[in-house]
Amino acid sequence: MGIGLAVGMFGLSFGALAVASGLTTAQAMVLSAVMFTGGSQFAFIGVIGAGGAGVAAAAAALLLGARNTFYGVALSPLVPSSGLRRVTTAQLTIDESTAMALAHQDAGEPRAARTAFWATGIAVYVGWNLATLAGALGASWLGDPADWGLDAMAPAAFLALLWPRLRDRETVAVALAAVAVALLATMVAPPGVPVLLGGAVAVVVALATDRTHR
Repeated sequence: MGIGLAVGMFGLSFGALAVASGLTTAQAMVLSAVMFTGGSQFAFIGVIGAGGAGVAAAAAALLLGARNTFYGVALSPLVPSSGLRRVTTAQLTIDESTAMALAHQDAGEPRAARTAFWATGIAVYVGWNLATLAGALGASWLGDPADWGLDAMAPAAFLALLWPRLRDRETVAVALAAVAVALLATMVAPPGVPVLLGGAVAVVVALATDRTHR
C-alpha cells in the first residue's frame, strides 16, 4: 500500500502534465489504464507536449517500455499463469511488482514472492489510475504545471529509473554518450527523435560488444 501511494504521486503529475500537453482527461486515463508504465507515459506526453509526431511519441514510449519484457522472462517461472490471468499478470509486470517479487524469491520465499507481486501490482495500478484522474481533473485548477514544479517530474522519473543501473564504468560511459547524442540532436531533430537516438547508442554498444565477444 505504501508503494501504491508513493507511485500515485507520480500519477498525479502525469495526469496534470498530460492535459497540459493537449490530451483530454479520457486520453490520459486510457494511457494509464492500458499502457501502465510510468516512464513510457511520461516519454509519450513529453514528445507530444513538445510538438512531436504521434509516431515519434509511440516509439519513445516503446523504447522505454521494452524493459518490462525482460521482467516478464524473470517472473514467468515465479508467477505461472495462463489464459486471462496471464494477460493480467503481464499488465501488472512493472518495476515495483518485479522488485518486490524478486526480493522475496532471493530470500527463499516463493509463496511470499507471488503474494508480493500481486499485492504490489494491484496497489500501484489502482493508485496510479486514481492519481491520474485526480491530476487530469485538477489540471485547470493547478494552472501552469511549471509553477508547481510538475514539469520536472518527467526527467526526475527517468533519472530514478536510470540511476540504480549506473554500477560500472561501461554503463556510465554509455549513459553519458547517450546524453551527448540526445543533446546534439535537439539542435536539428524534431521532438521525440533525440530520445530515440540517445537510446540507439545503447543498442549500438550492445551489438558491438556482442560481436567482439564472438
